[in-house]
Amino acid sequence: MRAVVQRVTRARVIAGDEVVGEIGRGLVVLLGVAHDDTKADADYLAPKIASLRIFDDSEGKMNLALKDIDGGLLVVSQFTLYGDVRRGLRPSWSEAAQPELAEPLYEYFVESSRKLIARVATGSFRKTMQVELVNDGPVTILLDSRKRF
Repeated sequence: MRAVVQRVTRARVIAGDEVVGEIGRGLVVLLGVAHDDTKADADYLAPKIASLRIFDDSEGKMNLALKDIDGGLLVVSQFTLYGDVRRGLRPSWSEAAQPELAEPLYEYFVESSRKLIARVATGSFRKTMQVELVNDGPVTILLDSRKRF
């Protein structure tokens, strides 16, 4: 499982003409599921993201986690995080999970996050979406449940 985590002042997801998820200050997580991921991958990432100390304390140091600032979490599925362009210009999606596997693991990650964070919003799985966000900092962290980076 891969995640791009962005610290934001606000963010929302629009599918069609409808806002389907929205948060104020917090984190946006673009989440990709690999074909060989399991619940263990989500069990690693969800608490890690909830506990990332990337919010400023009163001295301006990144010492606070999402739960410390009572922030929101917006989780958006994004299979393109597994796009492989090492052999050309058109991405290969062979590492990305098929929707039948990816959606239950995405939902499991969301439910696991809801046990840790009070406000969790989502995008719409398998829909074309527009993600609007204001990256705060900017602060962007890359995570991989297999610890490849």
